[in-house]
Amino acid sequence: MSGRTEPTTSALAQPLRAPSLGRAALCLGLFVLGAVVGVAGALMQPAWFPGGLLLALAAEAGLCLGAGRAVGRRSGAVAPAAGWALAVVLLTTSRPEGDFVFAAGSGSYLFLLGGIAVAVMCATLAPVRQPDGDAVRLRK
Repeated sequence: MSGRTEPTTSALAQPLRAPSLGRAALCLGLFVLGAVVGVAGALMQPAWFPGGLLLALAAEAGLCLGAGRAVGRRSGAVAPAAGWALAVVLLTTSRPEGDFVFAAGSGSYLFLLGGIAVAVMCATLAPVRQPDGDAVRLRK
């Protein structure tokens, strides 16, 4: 009984738990919203070439960054980015009739590669789980 307290384990050292039902439903909703933004951006970017492309990429960035900040976790930014990527990749395939959404042009490639870059940047900038409390503070 020397008066020393046992060190508490950090929140980062705890095993991962499954998300709550509400958080899972929120991430699923953000995934679907990301897919909707991806489809809308794919249809918008060739319509008004420079402006439509910038507007589509800004919509994706706003959704991913806003969702990450609103949820407070990285999963909030990753879910819409994954939905966007899945929707856009599925739209790149051509149909047996020869129909396609993306033409072979610089705008389509800028949308695909720029959207992936925006998704990665937003997922990287999203807040991560941080431990809190006195045990994680540096001593003075």
